Amino acid sequence: MDNAPDAWFVREILVHEPALVQFLRRHWPHGDELHDLRQEVYVRIYEAAAKALPQQPKSFLFATARHLMTDRLRRGRVVSIEPAGDFESLNVLIDEVSPEHRFGARQILKRLADALDRLPGRCREIVWLRRVEELPQKEVAARLGISEKAVEKQIARGMRLLAEHYYGSPATSADSPGTAARDAARRDRETR
Repeated sequence: MDNAPDAWFVREILVHEPALVQFLRRHWPHGDELHDLRQEVYVRIYEAAAKALPQQPKSFLFATARHLMTDRLRRGRVVSIEPAGDFESLNVLIDEVSPEHRFGARQILKRLADALDRLPGRCREIVWLRRVEELPQKEVAARLGISEKAVEKQIARGMRLLAEHYYGSPATSADSPGTAARDAARRDRETR
């Protein structure tokens, strides 16, 4: 019984050695590795056959060879992330997130959230779907039951209002805050 895998291996696998060598020569660019590659194919097949004999040994042989070459190519493409030298001697500053940067980022996020909250309801909803959830314009229009042109207008309006709030309002001196809000509400109703 001990010789059963050995006999199977000689009878079903080794008979294809010339075809396997030709296959490896054709597909593997490093000729000096062919012997090792062939031996590794045999090891994988023998170990797999010890568990269960393949139904189609020749197909299994060439599939194993393909998988092995793919594995080797994949391993060859892995780039080491180990440091190549002494970074201490380079006096490179490491950009760490300081409490000041973290606080500044929170302030920016709060200003943006405030700007979003100030948008008219429908406009805010459209800006949120397009810019935050990144839905296509067509899908936003279908979801809200409006035309794509209306989505375009609301996005343009929303971006303008966000920029005005975030960077400072370019409103003319004749405009009061109440007038701008009424105009925005009127335009919002018109695009619905």
